[in-house]
Amino acid sequence: MPDLLLELRSEEIPARMQRKAAGDLKKLVTDALVEAGLTYGAAKEYWTPRRLTLDIRGLDARSKPVREEVKGPATTAPEQAVQGFLRKAGLSSVDQAQVQTDPKKGSFYVAITEKPGREAAEIVASVMPGVVRSFPWPKSMRWGKASREPGSLRWVRPLQSILCVFGPETGETEVIDFSVDGVRAGNMTVGHRFHSPAEFSVRRFDDYVAKLEKAHVVLDAERRKAMIHADARTLAFANGLELVEDEGLLEEVSGLVEWPVVLMGEFEERFLDIPGEIIRLTIKANQKCFVTRPFSPSSGPSGHLLPQGEKGQRQPSPPMGEGGSPRSGETGEGRLAPRFLLVSNISAKDGGVEIARGNAKVVRARLSDAVHFWKTDQADLPDLDGLRDSAQKFGLDLSKPLDQRMARLNHLGVTFHAKLGTQGERVARIAALVAELARVVGAEASLARRAAMLAKADLQTEVVGEFPELQGLMGRKYAELQGEHPSVATAIEDHYKPLGPTDCVPTDPVAIAVALAEKIDMLSGFWAINEKPTGSKDPFALRRAALGVIRIVLENGLNFSIDPINDIQVLRHQIGANPASPQLLDALLGAAAVEGMFGANTRELVAKAKLEMPEWLPLIESHDPSISDQLRSFLHDRLKVYMRDQGVRHDIIEAVLDPASCNFLLVVRRADALGQFLETGDGADLLAGWKRANNILAAEEKKGAEISRVLDARLFREPAETALFEAMNQATNAAGHAVDAEDFEGAMTALAALRGPVDAFLDAVLVNDPDNAVRINRLTLLNELRRATARVADFSKLSG
Repeated sequence: MPDLLLELRSEEIPARMQRKAAGDLKKLVTDALVEAGLTYGAAKEYWTPRRLTLDIRGLDARSKPVREEVKGPATTAPEQAVQGFLRKAGLSSVDQAQVQTDPKKGSFYVAITEKPGREAAEIVASVMPGVVRSFPWPKSMRWGKASREPGSLRWVRPLQSILCVFGPETGETEVIDFSVDGVRAGNMTVGHRFHSPAEFSVRRFDDYVAKLEKAHVVLDAERRKAMIHADARTLAFANGLELVEDEGLLEEVSGLVEWPVVLMGEFEERFLDIPGEIIRLTIKANQKCFVTRPFSPSSGPSGHLLPQGEKGQRQPSPPMGEGGSPRSGETGEGRLAPRFLLVSNISAKDGGVEIARGNAKVVRARLSDAVHFWKTDQADLPDLDGLRDSAQKFGLDLSKPLDQRMARLNHLGVTFHAKLGTQGERVARIAALVAELARVVGAEASLARRAAMLAKADLQTEVVGEFPELQGLMGRKYAELQGEHPSVATAIEDHYKPLGPTDCVPTDPVAIAVALAEKIDMLSGFWAINEKPTGSKDPFALRRAALGVIRIVLENGLNFSIDPINDIQVLRHQIGANPASPQLLDALLGAAAVEGMFGANTRELVAKAKLEMPEWLPLIESHDPSISDQLRSFLHDRLKVYMRDQGVRHDIIEAVLDPASCNFLLVVRRADALGQFLETGDGADLLAGWKRANNILAAEEKKGAEISRVLDARLFREPAETALFEAMNQATNAAGHAVDAEDFEGAMTALAALRGPVDAFLDAVLVNDPDNAVRINRLTLLNELRRATARVADFSKLSG
């Protein structure tokens, strides 16, 4: 079967658009061919900075004939309906239609049209102009004289040529002739812009790839990535260094070159006085270059910017220099080397010496800027007198640079969200919540509050202003420089975590408290202003925040309900705009604020305050408890997703999830215990017996049967009744005590003892006894079984 080769060659396509554009080309072309009646064996897309290529193998040479039958109106229909049918079917007269008869619907017109098959070349020529014109570029442009005409072609960069050849694997191929805005398809293309700019002809894909290779173009992006990676590692090793790997940068630079050549540049050692993360981002962002570090036989191959350990464990911070400051030029992986690796697009005659020298010149200039930012952030701000009110409000020490930045963040009134106030107000809310969370997570309250106060301070630093992705990390470094407690410094960096499903969670108690407070404030705040995720839209990353709360709680084994915390933070948002709100919160919680939050329900406190504090009534009535219900439901949905990703059956999740509770750890422990129990013979048989009993109860309840609340042992007629009753009492007591002690495995073991008595009862006892009192008593006994298992899980949600 013949193959199709298509190439769209243009000026340089931005690297970030290439992979998706190649995928879009494949989908658009193959969908159009299939819609036109052609099938194919395989299709593969390729891309370079200057071309999008599609290789389709095993394409039909011709589409099959199509017979279409269009049903029309009844033969007795009005003339207007008949004429509409003829126009739709492409008929000129009703005589060209057939008449068919249905016993129920009577006689009606039918148009039968037969379309002959078309040559594949004809189909390709007809669909390609539309594919090119409607191509979904994120950004596109017009160019040349034609750009003045309405409807002229738009492409990401000026389209220069189209190559389109079709034919068998061996033998001659044909050019599929079509044109788009004066660009006519042919069998010619060009190689590398500088090394091989001359045109050459192509017959098929294998020929195309081989000739491009000779013309200094590596077509396969994955191969270019592999070449860059291997050459960079080899060149670094040859110089006693190790490549600090960066998958994102590797993907980008592979889209900047067609003929990758890896070179090495260098900069002065003095630039290593600044943190390695700044060096790395400066060189990456400005010159798209990789950094290196001294080779260490014991170092692993990974080179991520932030170190991650197994199972969410945070790796130790890098070694410290004098005064607690990080040693110069270090990242989480150790000290960098004053060498960098760049990827050129040409093989220079001088071996790339001038290219490396030119890049090094730019790198030095950018690193000089970075040094200036680093030093400026450690100096005093010029407007300290204007920051004293903010410093007093937050308890800040204006002799410390990071405290100064936090004071300025509040003083400037930097907006967090139009409906949620400023960053300063947000920090105040987080700090208040941290004080309440510290006891639960085992953090020292003073350290947690200090960390919360400084957590956002680095947003006012020069380095973070230049590289926003360093927020948190730079806060930690500046905190270490000014002598903050290690837990405070760690919390400043880690409170943003986890940033994704594979990111580690904070493990230091202070960091846990601040991270939870920050995320809970986000969730409760956006719920309070009704800015919730909808469908695929989540502009404030609230799903990620919810998953972060869940992972932090579960991976640190925190056993508490998040509900009261959400309640109080929602309340803070709802009444927070009122100047009197702090006094109201103090009055609500009183001296036993923590005990009130984690004991009495916040709603009960609000209801009580309405009665006992009439002076606060207008403010209290702004509290809407339904918001907390909605937030709990959202967290439950995220918990279900998390547990399913961990391999927990969906029916087990539904069986153990209490809609009124938000203790994530107990839900997971209960689900684990139930899952293990159901995998045993006792568990499977008890579930089957429970379902038999439940079906009997459901059928009788539907008939309006009476079920007593109290069992009468005097009405037992069969030994199996007595045996089940006694086993039920023992199992219920044992399971209840186990659940109260949060020993869910023990509760399952207690329930397992019911397997035999339940089976014996259902096999030997007629529940619907003629004696009504006996029948009610037996139904009540089965209902007790339902109540006993409900202490552990809702068995009605389980399948099987």
